[in-house]
Amino acid sequence: GNIIGSGIFISPKGVLEHTGSVGLALIIWVLGGGVAVLGSLCYAELGVTIPKSGGDYSYVTEIFGGLAGFLLLWSAVLIMYPTSLAVIALTFSNYVLQPVFPNCIPPYNASRILSMVCLLLLTWVNSSSVRWATRIQDIFTAGKLLALALIITVGFIQIFKGNYEELTPGNAFNFWMTPSVGHLALAFLQGSFAFSGWNFLNYVTEELVDPCRQNLPRAIFISIPLVTFVYTFTNIAYFTAMSPQELLSSNAVAVTFGEKLLGYFSWVMPVSVALSTFGGINGYLFTSSRLCFSGAREGHLPSLLAMIHVKYCTPIPALLVCCLATLIIMLVGDTYTLINYVSFINYLCYGVTIIGLIVLRWKKPKIFRPIKVNLLIPIAYLAFWAFLLIFSLYSEPVVCGVGLIIILTGVPVFFLGVYWRNKPKCV
Repeated sequence: GNIIGSGIFISPKGVLEHTGSVGLALIIWVLGGGVAVLGSLCYAELGVTIPKSGGDYSYVTEIFGGLAGFLLLWSAVLIMYPTSLAVIALTFSNYVLQPVFPNCIPPYNASRILSMVCLLLLTWVNSSSVRWATRIQDIFTAGKLLALALIITVGFIQIFKGNYEELTPGNAFNFWMTPSVGHLALAFLQGSFAFSGWNFLNYVTEELVDPCRQNLPRAIFISIPLVTFVYTFTNIAYFTAMSPQELLSSNAVAVTFGEKLLGYFSWVMPVSVALSTFGGINGYLFTSSRLCFSGAREGHLPSLLAMIHVKYCTPIPALLVCCLATLIIMLVGDTYTLINYVSFINYLCYGVTIIGLIVLRWKKPKIFRPIKVNLLIPIAYLAFWAFLLIFSLYSEPVVCGVGLIIILTGVPVFFLGVYWRNKPKCV
C-alpha cells in the first residue's frame, strides 16, 4: 500500500526521458524491483535483530551512534517524507482536476488548495484512529491494484490485437538520444521514487504482530515481486497506446492512456489514480509520524513529539509536524526536481543503513538473528548504491549537492539541541 502511490503515474515520464528508448526504460523498471528486493532482505535482518520502530533511523542510531542517526532523522523529517507527501498530494489534485480542465494544466492555486485539503483530512483521520488509518490503507491498496490491473488487462488486449509496434526489438531499442552513465543513474533515481516505501514496514516493527517468524519476511516476499510485475506490465501497457513522444508530452500518463483506449469509460483512470494517491498520502503520514515519534523518544527531537493521545493512542503532535512540513514544501518546487532531491537523499540513507548491517555483523557476531541473509546480498546492493550516487552526483551536481547540504545542516542542530546537555531550559 505504501509502495504503490503516485510513482507509477509520475515516474514513467522521467525514466523514459533519461533512458532514450522504450526497451531500456523497461529494463530499468525490472532492475529497480530487483534492487528493492536486495535492500528489503537486508532490512528484514535488521528489523528482527533490532526490533525497534523507526526503521533506518533506529538501526543507524544503534550501530553508528547519535550524530549519524540524527542526520538521517533530520533529512527525513525536513525533506524526504514531506517532499514525498507533497509530490503524492500534488499528483492527487492534478488527476482529480484533469477532467475539469481537459485541455490545459490545472491552475496552480486550485491544485495546491485541493492538495492541502486532502492532506489535512488524512491528518485528522490518522489523529483520530489507528484502525481508521489502516482500514483506509487496505481499501485503497485494493482499489489501486484494481486500477493498475485494468491498465495491464487493456494493454494485453492491445497486444493481442497486434498493437505493439513500440515493443518490437527494432523499435524498443531505437534510441532518439544516446544515454550517458549519468543519465542511467538519473533514470534509476526517477524509477526508485516509484519503489520507495519498501522499507516502511520497519517503521512500525513494534506494532507488527509476530514480525520475527513470518510477517516481516512474508510481506517482503509477497509485495516486492508483485509490485515489480505490476510496474513493468503497466509500462508495457502504456506503450501499446502511446508513442514515446506522446508519453513524454503527457502531464497525466494514465489519463492519456484512458482517453486513447477506454472511450466513454476514460473517467475511470483519473478516479483510480486519485484513489491510489489518496491511499499513498495516508500511508506516508502513518509511517513518517512514527519516525518523528521514535526520534523524540530517543531524545533527538522535542519530547512533545513522543506524546500519544490518551484516548486515541495516536501520535498527534508528530502527525501535525509532518503535516505542517509538507504544507510548506507543497508551496515551492517542481515535481521532477523534488523527486531527484528526495531519491538522492533516500538512497544515501538506504546505503548507510545497509553498511550498518555489515558493521553489526562484525561488531556483534553472536547477537541473535532470527533472519540472516547471505553477505553477498548487502555487498551487491552497496555496489549498485555506489554506482548510482557517484554518477548522480556527476550528472546533477547542484541537486545532489543541495541534498548533501540539507543533511549537513543537521550537524550544528545536533550539537546545539542534543549533544549540549547542560543548556538553559529556554534553549
